[in-house]
Amino acid sequence: MSKAILARKVGMTQIFDERGHAVPVTVLEAGPCYVTQVKSVATDGYNSIQVALVAFKEQKEQRVNRPLRGHFKRAGVKPCRWLREFKVDDPSAYEPGHELRADIFSPGDYVDVSAISKGKGFAGTVKRLGFGRGPTSHGSHYHRGPGSLGAVDPARVFKGRPLPGRMGGRRRTVQNLRVMQADGEKNILVVKGSVPGPRGGLVEVRETKKRKV
Repeated sequence: MSKAILARKVGMTQIFDERGHAVPVTVLEAGPCYVTQVKSVATDGYNSIQVALVAFKEQKEQRVNRPLRGHFKRAGVKPCRWLREFKVDDPSAYEPGHELRADIFSPGDYVDVSAISKGKGFAGTVKRLGFGRGPTSHGSHYHRGPGSLGAVDPARVFKGRPLPGRMGGRRRTVQNLRVMQADGEKNILVVKGSVPGPRGGLVEVRETKKRKV
């Protein structure tokens, strides 16, 4: 994996392809991001770069602790809230302060997008897990319950039983999203399909691990 960037989710819309078909897309405001640290096998045991998204979440210097303040100062980057690390193939191609823009990707590339999904709160099995429901007529009084919890003899519920609980609010990755547009001047990435998380949320965009055939 050699290309990656942090972005902010703007929202969904649609565009028309060369055949006139409507394509649902997600607009991402990607960068500008700055490299704050370069790690290599020789010094850290693995190759990666640490990236800061400064454009949207600048942080007041007095709210950053001293170690992080020195970390940002050494890289020549303003303090910010969003700081993430990406593995890369060749760390020698980067240096602290290096700027990453949306045009590191090109139309036709495939990317994996990771983000924290929207929190739905406490949800039942029908909404959370797609369970079927009970009868709706003929005197039935059991409509959206989870059903049987297992065998009677053990007198307990086995671990792993799908049950109601908190839904959403977890890190999710959508793979093989095609890049439809990449504007380096405006730092806009347009990818086909949906992306996890709310509008304005942080997303991580990486070159895909599994090439789409």
